[in-house]
Amino acid sequence: MAKKLRVAHLYPKLMNIYGDRGNILCLKRRCEERGLDFELDELSVGEKLKSDHYDLIFIGGAQDVDQRRVAGDLREVKGDALREAVENGVVVLAVCGGYQLMGRYYRTAEGAELPGVGLLDMWTIHPGEADKRFIGNIVVEWNGGTLVGFENHGGRTYLGDGARPLGKVVYGFGNNGEDAGEGAARAGVFGTYLHGSLLPKNPKFADHVIQAALSRRYEGIELDEIDDRVEEAAHAAAVQLAMGRSII
Repeated sequence: MAKKLRVAHLYPKLMNIYGDRGNILCLKRRCEERGLDFELDELSVGEKLKSDHYDLIFIGGAQDVDQRRVAGDLREVKGDALREAVENGVVVLAVCGGYQLMGRYYRTAEGAELPGVGLLDMWTIHPGEADKRFIGNIVVEWNGGTLVGFENHGGRTYLGDGARPLGKVVYGFGNNGEDAGEGAARAGVFGTYLHGSLLPKNPKFADHVIQAALSRRYEGIELDEIDDRVEEAAHAAAVQLAMGRSII
């Protein structure tokens, strides 16, 4: 029987800005190329999360109005199960608005405070609409290589002692434009501001997430190699373009 990656996509219609759904398509394709089964459940507002069923939980980004709608449901309907899932080794990947809700709280531009689910020791503060947004291409050092994507956020995220940055900003703004940190990570929880979509542009990180998720049920699993020449070339080109370099 083939091994299977079981994925829950939270709020796919509300939290899907800048093509975040492309991350799900990337996961599916990279599993299928290796002969791995792929199972996907889409969970929206009001639908409960089964803490013991999934290997990977994904949540994307959204405009503030949808983020406010999701915040209450994430905390009151899915929060306990989400925290239990992480304690049991389930991997979480959260992008932009979803990333902000993984922390202690997100304080909006109007000063309203949206409590997060507390999976990551971090908090986010929007300084107000008069302050500039962090918009543009971004390149990040990660695991001996690079991640590349597009960021667009007004909130400034700060990490506590219980979380570490996902990577170090080479070009762009990152969490807050001050400390060169981008994203956050703790055990199997990964948060980032990188859209664009993140995983198709960064195949090595996609495989890192897949392997971490599968390791929960298949101890010692190693992913088979697949031909990533096109993906790696696209990644290199995206890095060059992000940093304003010409492509040779």
